[in-house]
Amino acid sequence: MSKPPRITPAEADLAYAAAQRVVDVHRHLSGFVRIGMTLAQLDAECGRFLKELDCRSCFIGYRQGSLPPFPNHACLSLNDCVVHGTSAYHTAPLVEGDLLKIDIGVIYRGWIGDAAWTYSLGEPSAQVKKLMTCGKESLKRGIPTLKPGNLYMAWAKAVQQYVERECGFHLVRGLGGHGYGRSLHAEPYVSNVVPVYDAEWPDGLRPCTPGTLVAVEPMIAVGTGETVAGDEISGRRNAPKVGRMKSVDAWPIITADRSMSVHYEADVLITENGPRDLTEGMSELPDVVG
Repeated sequence: MSKPPRITPAEADLAYAAAQRVVDVHRHLSGFVRIGMTLAQLDAECGRFLKELDCRSCFIGYRQGSLPPFPNHACLSLNDCVVHGTSAYHTAPLVEGDLLKIDIGVIYRGWIGDAAWTYSLGEPSAQVKKLMTCGKESLKRGIPTLKPGNLYMAWAKAVQQYVERECGFHLVRGLGGHGYGRSLHAEPYVSNVVPVYDAEWPDGLRPCTPGTLVAVEPMIAVGTGETVAGDEISGRRNAPKVGRMKSVDAWPIITADRSMSVHYEADVLITENGPRDLTEGMSELPDVVG
């Protein structure tokens, strides 16, 4: 088990600058998105605004395993799509009642910023509003656990206790947060759920170390924590679990029961004095847009 990369105070300033550009993009897009717009139009505006901020997307062209290069500037995931939504997977205009997850990743002066927020197109239903509140509060409760003296397991315990026992929703299995810095993904992996056995999540027993950057991201669904790949659904109710994916539409990850989902993500620097939210300001973003 290798050690997560650690950063200096000067590098922390650069990481903060990158993270704040992510916040700026969210502020801009939350005021830009409208009912009747397509995901392709939203992604094009994201790319344009990134240039205005003198940075670029760290998602577009990203490769993972056997997947094709990610085709968009942002991950745009609707309703039952938890994460990794593309403009190709949903081409219809946005409608009232849609639940849109926007995940922004930037590269600025060699450093990554990566954070997500969930928006309702028009007023959400009572259940969706509760789901959104649960997602925001889980992030708020989890971040304080990322302090020296704690293991990463403390994050999962706090988030899972709140989401599943207090709220009655389901954390998505197999997806979680991650270390980052000059690359989008680094150690440690940060699960949102407590493992059944220690070897299932070895990083859960790592201590939180000052100088470590982590992107933490609760992903929550109404009905299940299981998912399927976007190109495996094809209108079938009983689609197989995520496995090898084959096309540009393979990126989206969908709830297995097609229930609504939310995604919230923050960039955190672990310091000697505790966690520092580099994406401060995200909590002021609107819940309702359009």
